[in-house]
Amino acid sequence: MIDDELMAAVEQAVLETVEDQVMPRWRQLAEHEVETKTGSHDLVTVADQRAEQQLSEALRRLLPGSAVVGEETVHAHPATYAALEGPDPVWIIDPIDGTRQFVAGDEGFCTMVALAHDGETLAGWIVAPALRMTATARRGGGAFLNGTPLRAGSPEAGAPLRVAVSHPDYTDDFQERALRSLRTDGVDVRPTGSAGLEYVAIAHGRLDAVAYTWESAWDHAAGLLTVAEAGGASSTVAGAPFRLAGGNALPFTAARDADTTRRMVGLLRDESDDPPHTDSDDSHRGRPA
Repeated sequence: MIDDELMAAVEQAVLETVEDQVMPRWRQLAEHEVETKTGSHDLVTVADQRAEQQLSEALRRLLPGSAVVGEETVHAHPATYAALEGPDPVWIIDPIDGTRQFVAGDEGFCTMVALAHDGETLAGWIVAPALRMTATARRGGGAFLNGTPLRAGSPEAGAPLRVAVSHPDYTDDFQERALRSLRTDGVDVRPTGSAGLEYVAIAHGRLDAVAYTWESAWDHAAGLLTVAEAGGASSTVAGAPFRLAGGNALPFTAARDADTTRRMVGLLRDESDDPPHTDSDDSHRGRPA
């Protein structure tokens, strides 16, 4: 399903959409072009909406018969998330990951697309136009940043583990306790920025791990594949693989190598031996912009 021609065509579609709909509005948004969704940290702009529309149309043309699960469409029509468990290949779209940064005029945002089928992510594209970064990954074909292979490597022995974590507004009591267990000797914790850019940082060896408490597929599909293809690993707090369709035990982690992933799971499980699972029907909710 994924050949070089399709990889290049999707990358071009993302770049064109960013050029048409995103960058002309960066640092140019009017007040009425920004709205809140589930809360003050969950923003949507006209750039998000129009970019998702353009990408949805372009990607369906590239792969006839495919479905689309996009952040803004799911917000308006939650039932569309169920396509992740359907028989058709699915395009997963985050038109702007890091909308708060985009609205603030910061550079730390990106557009993400993934292609999945039967619950498996086949390819991913992460484009950060203000940073002039394009990351691509194909299952079994490696991960690349601006055409250069990505290698996550392993954390430096004896150095503090650099970890980005979810904002407290997006945690329940168990998840908050689990994340608090990371604040220990040998771990340097900071709040996450754009999830897509954090995943690229892991794949590039510039960040050691993340711990997240929300499971929206558009925030994680492309990034988790990028980390895996760069030699990294991921796991839920229950020690299971992350499921795109939801119902995961949270928090989950991704890290530069398997040993670091196991270390992260061990830390996150310190507070409980029985982490709760989310309701897969609500798996797309409660995520930051």
